[in-house]
Amino acid sequence: MDITGKTVVIAGLGVSGTSLAEVLRERGAKVIGVDERKPEADLHSFDDIDWSTVDYVMSSPVFNPRTPFILEAQRRGIPVMSEVEFAWRLRVPTARTGAPAGWIGITGTNGKTSTTEMTSAMLTACGHDAPCAGNIASGNMAMSLSRCATNPEHDVLCVELSSFQLHFTDSLALDCAAITNIADDHLDWHGGRENYAADKAKVFHGVRRALVYNADDALVTAKAEAAEPAPGCRKVGFTLHEPKAGQIGVSDGWIVDMSGVAGGEPGQAVRLAPIAGFTHLTEPDGTVYPHLLADALTALALVLGYGADKDQALAALKAFRPGGHRIETVAATEPDADGRTIRFVDDSKATNAHAANASLTSFADGSVVWIAGGLAKGSRFEHLVADRRHTIKAAVIIGVDQRPMLDAFAASSPDTPLTVIEPEPKATVMDRAVEAAGAYARPGDVVLMAPACASMDQFVSYADRGDRFADAARRWVKAHGAH
Repeated sequence: MDITGKTVVIAGLGVSGTSLAEVLRERGAKVIGVDERKPEADLHSFDDIDWSTVDYVMSSPVFNPRTPFILEAQRRGIPVMSEVEFAWRLRVPTARTGAPAGWIGITGTNGKTSTTEMTSAMLTACGHDAPCAGNIASGNMAMSLSRCATNPEHDVLCVELSSFQLHFTDSLALDCAAITNIADDHLDWHGGRENYAADKAKVFHGVRRALVYNADDALVTAKAEAAEPAPGCRKVGFTLHEPKAGQIGVSDGWIVDMSGVAGGEPGQAVRLAPIAGFTHLTEPDGTVYPHLLADALTALALVLGYGADKDQALAALKAFRPGGHRIETVAATEPDADGRTIRFVDDSKATNAHAANASLTSFADGSVVWIAGGLAKGSRFEHLVADRRHTIKAAVIIGVDQRPMLDAFAASSPDTPLTVIEPEPKATVMDRAVEAAGAYARPGDVVLMAPACASMDQFVSYADRGDRFADAARRWVKAHGAH
């Protein structure tokens, strides 16, 4: 993409917008930054744009497709593109091969970050310079995707892709791509479930090496079947059950490939490794975390599909540890006479019902004191509570708008003991929630913070929420740990 002399409006000067502006200016473009809240922006209102001079618009995910300035640009025939689209068009040859870096794209409602981090860890262990990039704010993501794509030192980019980014992305032809799952989320932004799923499915268009999909998710499977990858691309379904031909899955406690991606013939069972060897995928008693196992299968299919060494990849996957706020034990009492503890588990990254359901499935019946609630984003939780009522011993409800969660318990599990935490003062919300949860807990129980909601009503971010939970849990254990 030759951007020299072109005028680009950058709508929103967050991390990606600011970095893309720098990259574009370095390549001779004129950049007009528009942000109502940033003093350093060139313009502070979209009404001040002189559209007659504009060649392209980069839109932040903050703005949905029906935002007036986006509609005006489209009416004028001005391309509106995501940072991902710009990064793809601006990518440069790598120092090692002289060709642009490979791209592995991961999207889905949940599991994107863990899968992206596992993919990066395995490829790095196999000798590639393979950073995480895109819609990811942890691990080795130090720069935006546009900066990574224009760095010739990188061999392959492991790119987490949100549905917002994919909406304004049209020319990707990834080396490998995966959809982890699709559940209702951000439907207001996209204008409905069909639009949301269609934007997710863009990741499959033109995939060249491996198209990886959730074979246990009917909608993802349908999108994979309808996809049009490049000739010779392998389709690999992952499943938490015994795999069929064309799939990678689990059989008799082993990860087993029947897709051919691990080196065997399609339909031939290749046993890769026992799940027990992957300690980050299981509870201390060996109970498997199903959502983390699904992420691991996805990442393994991607890196093997890319051509990575199987043994090195498996060794790296065994050594991998998830990033913060993903089903992480942050505090525990001393064991009682039977060796049982009260554990406090941080899964603050479970910001919707689908993710919280996956988290709750990891624990024994009647063992979870659940801290739930927050910014519901229009979601309902009746099905979640009904599905997991046998797991939930008691619940502690946080958040400014607690009605959706309270309604769910009233409708789906009215006998579950509840404590409602007053929203103010915000500074003590988590301390009060942990104290209430600890009062319900007994040795052998888990206090699980997997709120099924966003955090911005009472916390800076899900990470801030998780950090506050961990701090409060450690204080509780110090004060009450002699159960």
